[in-house]
Amino acid sequence: MIEEASVLSGLEVPSVGSSGYFPWLNRAPNLISRTSTLRISGAFSWDSEKLDFPRKKRTNKKLISDKFTCKMGDAKEEGTTKDTTISGNMIFEPILEDGVFRFDCSANDRAAAYPSFSFIKPKDRDTPISSQKLPTYIPVFECLLGQQIVKLELPAGTSLYGTGEVSGQLERTGKRIFTWNTDAYGYGSVTTSLYQSHPWVLAILPNGEALGILADTSLRCEIDLREDSVIQFIAPSSYPVVTFGPFSSPAAALKSFSRAVGTVFMPPKWALGYHQCRWSYDSADRVLEVSRTFREKDIPCDVIWIDIDYMNGFRCFTFDPERFADPKTLADDLHQIGFKAIWMLDPGIKHEKGYFVYDSGSEKDVWVQKADGEPYLGEVWPGPCVFPEFTQAKARSWWANLVKDFVSNGVDGIWNDMNEPAIFKTVTKTMPESNIHRGDEEFGGCQNHSYYHNVYGMFMARSTYEGMKLANSGRRPFVLTRAGFIGSQRYAATWTGDNSSSWDHLHMSISMTLQLGLSGQPLSGPDIGGYVGNATPRLFGRWMGIGAMFPFCRGHSEMGTADHEPWSFGEECEEVCRLALKRRYRLLPHIYTLFYIAHTTGVPVATPLFFADPKDPSLRKTENSFLLGSILIYSSTLPNQRIENLNLTLPKGIWSRFDFGDSHPDLPALFLQGGSIVPLGPVHQHTGEANPSDDISLLVALDENGKAEGVLFEDDGDGYGFSLGAYLLTHYLAELESSVVTVKVSRTEGSWTRPNRRLYVQILLGGGAKIDAWGTDGDVLQVTFPSGQEVADLVATSEKEYHHQLESAKTLQDVEEVPEHKGVSLSKTPIELKGACWSVKVIPWIGGRILSMTHLPSGIQWLQGKIEINGYEEYSGTEYRSAGCTEEYSIIDRNFEHEGDEESLELEGDIEGGLVLRRKIYIPKEDAKILKINSSIVAVKVGAGSGGFSRLVCLRVHPMFNLLHPTESFISFTSIDGSVHEFWPESGEQYLEGDLLPNGEWKLVDKCLGRALVNKFDIKEVHKCLIHWGTGTVNLELWSEERPVSKETPLQISHSYEVI
Repeated sequence: MIEEASVLSGLEVPSVGSSGYFPWLNRAPNLISRTSTLRISGAFSWDSEKLDFPRKKRTNKKLISDKFTCKMGDAKEEGTTKDTTISGNMIFEPILEDGVFRFDCSANDRAAAYPSFSFIKPKDRDTPISSQKLPTYIPVFECLLGQQIVKLELPAGTSLYGTGEVSGQLERTGKRIFTWNTDAYGYGSVTTSLYQSHPWVLAILPNGEALGILADTSLRCEIDLREDSVIQFIAPSSYPVVTFGPFSSPAAALKSFSRAVGTVFMPPKWALGYHQCRWSYDSADRVLEVSRTFREKDIPCDVIWIDIDYMNGFRCFTFDPERFADPKTLADDLHQIGFKAIWMLDPGIKHEKGYFVYDSGSEKDVWVQKADGEPYLGEVWPGPCVFPEFTQAKARSWWANLVKDFVSNGVDGIWNDMNEPAIFKTVTKTMPESNIHRGDEEFGGCQNHSYYHNVYGMFMARSTYEGMKLANSGRRPFVLTRAGFIGSQRYAATWTGDNSSSWDHLHMSISMTLQLGLSGQPLSGPDIGGYVGNATPRLFGRWMGIGAMFPFCRGHSEMGTADHEPWSFGEECEEVCRLALKRRYRLLPHIYTLFYIAHTTGVPVATPLFFADPKDPSLRKTENSFLLGSILIYSSTLPNQRIENLNLTLPKGIWSRFDFGDSHPDLPALFLQGGSIVPLGPVHQHTGEANPSDDISLLVALDENGKAEGVLFEDDGDGYGFSLGAYLLTHYLAELESSVVTVKVSRTEGSWTRPNRRLYVQILLGGGAKIDAWGTDGDVLQVTFPSGQEVADLVATSEKEYHHQLESAKTLQDVEEVPEHKGVSLSKTPIELKGACWSVKVIPWIGGRILSMTHLPSGIQWLQGKIEINGYEEYSGTEYRSAGCTEEYSIIDRNFEHEGDEESLELEGDIEGGLVLRRKIYIPKEDAKILKINSSIVAVKVGAGSGGFSRLVCLRVHPMFNLLHPTESFISFTSIDGSVHEFWPESGEQYLEGDLLPNGEWKLVDKCLGRALVNKFDIKEVHKCLIHWGTGTVNLELWSEERPVSKETPLQISHSYEVI
């Protein structure tokens, strides 16, 4: 029964009588404010052709300047986007297929909506269909001050996922993010905007059904999931939301979603091997050296990546004349040893006459423009750069032809980086929102940057993809993009950006990869080992074990860090990496089949554990395991937890453990779901060694009824013959009857003839035990099943061998030993102080930095730091990075052994001249909300000849804080003279002293988070304050007076931090 009025396509739906008759009334939309979502049951039908709503384009005001006039869109009817507040139930119409509904605030708003960037066919979003179904849940809306707020309330116990590329937890309840593609170097678990934007949420209802909701807008959008079982979108008006379902399972919901937004491109098979990357293999000789080492060490690898340093002065489409003088020969040499090469292309084109790319682009007028009509210049790697107008067909064609010529150098794949677009030396990290894009009419025409920002990277990836197809229509392009949007999967793979070499990021990489798959992008993975900082042997080995099971498998690290190749961490770690990658290559027939399924149906390659049983709430927050089809990968993401010490949570049913004789404490445990068959292949050094006549293996796990089934997809591994039927899709069936397991082909698809090859069948018995048999692929194979006692004996023997193998394996070390410095052996392993409200990580190493300050109640990590630089530092002079920044620090006192005691750590660093810099960091027992730091410069060995006084020194406290929302963050304080001040990023650097000095406290305020970091200090100790805005950071510095010190007269600053 419909207990309250609802709205459909501008028509009010009154209560339904017992007859089920709907007396439709031609009335205006119901604009009564709602506080809850309506649930509707029942069905009805109508003739969609009679519901003829106007489809007019959205109006935007003209942008006019002295030099440039750009008409943004054509006239439209006004939507409900006035200054007055309007609210109510959204109106809806069915689109695309049964169970999919488009919702708008009103008929006028429906007509006013911008074109869809998400839908593969934008008209599908705008074309109603005839359907017997009604939506189960109807969102409510409120339009206020140009913002459209959409709220969907779901039953208690609903779990929320999706939201695309996001850090932090798997289940998203309690989180809020903002879709604004951002260069998020070194991001953390609470960073709210990363490199891609996916305004999409997948809800798993308490009964296991799944509902997807898409806010179909390219504008900055807030996704607020902080209230249990409630989804809220906030973005500029007007935009539609589209719901998919509820359907019977999350897979069914994602299939429907993919029919709207498109599936992942079919990757070439080589792209599913292992990829090795670094910023930077800076010469052709180094590229070949690394590649040949993989072959020499018998470590499988298919792809070597070549970062930005191959270019001549960072000019795209050029090669350094000395270090990469002959790229074609380099490519040929790589191909001879089975390597593909992927080369980077950024969007920033050096502003330089005589540079052929700049000249041709200027001639064709393809640059993004400022409001005055002049090309926008932004600084990135080459210096001042112009940026292609990828939203325009003319520019995309120009870029695609450049790519076509570039590929002729032997380029196998292209890496699009920095395409948020990232801009240096600006607080927002991107181009001004007032910039003008002269986009194609089908995308919304001429608009400012805020409209096209989130899709800029997707259009660049599309242009690159199309250029690679131009170069060779018989090969599948491979493009990797950092920035993206809903639909990017049609053109490119992605990765999770500039992550860090830490256990937190290892753990988070699983959820991040899964969330991208749940948001339509199944071809993704992290930088294995972490990009920022140095991994330890154990961290790298553990990450390789997990990463080898991800859909996209690439190791990458940044310049200035230790080498991160598999052999860089010692022989034990090298062996773990070798085992991990050989696992992947054995599983490639299965992984390739999963990608064919993803390409044709939209089901992700890697899925969360709850996909095995969506009704089981205990599986919904599991973050250290995932499914690769019917294979369950269970891993340890804690440094001191070996795989055999995990408390496994398995879904209902039969799950049989298996391995390849390669079990190791730092490799994941593998399980196969009962009722499944997965295909395996022999281990090769690269996919080019594979042959259709290779032996094929089937791993079989029978279900409770003694049955199992599975599929194997085979084709040329490249090209598009598969789309014309040139493939072989084999459905295998296994069945136990009368102690005999019969394995056979149940059916096939495709025009390929089955290769003449041997078939090796392994039937899992549990506990890692198995029986096996050989036959010919395509023939019926019968295997005698052992008796119950024989099975028990086999299982017992297998378990014993498994535990012996784990116990005898060498444990990888988790401490990075660094070279001796001034005779002291140092470690970069952080020490953690933890109280009720703060977790602080300190590096007792060079600089003695506080690496992170995490406020536990809010989850905010305030500091922006690395082991070698930034974070919380202290200096002994007014000069930047003066003594104290690069000296050794030793621990002179520590107290965090007993629960309830004051957590404290005291460090001391020798700054020469008889001076030391001391720092006590502590969380007071009596007030755990406070983090206190007492710092001082003390004279300990000042000679008598100087009168007992040191050189001139200044204690300079130099913390660098993250700006999670740079444009919504500011510094607030009241000065000594009583004046009140707010300093925003655009105010630039500020020195505060005298009467303008903050009167004992100042605040870093983040309006989006509704939080402030309060720094309190003693004004008798602080002589000057400095505000320095960086790119996504701010320094709040405290300076003492500058003077000599003696034993009796140290300089000191005592201050504290609290989050309010």
